[in-house]
Amino acid sequence: MRDYHINIFYSEEDGGYIADIPDLEACSAFGETPLDALQEVAIARQVWLEAARQAGRDIPEPKYRPVIYQIAA
Repeated sequence: MRDYHINIFYSEEDGGYIADIPDLEACSAFGETPLDALQEVAIARQVWLEAARQAGRDIPEPKYRPVIYQIAA
């Protein structure tokens, strides 16, 4: 299985957590908690990948990696 990066963040506008996979265009999910959002985006990922396979689309390799800042002490 591909190891896609997942972002999870709180959305004031939606009143819950959003999880998205930057490498898979428009693949995101909502949850009341971060864990709910993570579980839902795992389902969305499977559906996204299956739909892409059925449509004969290329499956992107994981490329996105967040920038990690280190603060000097």
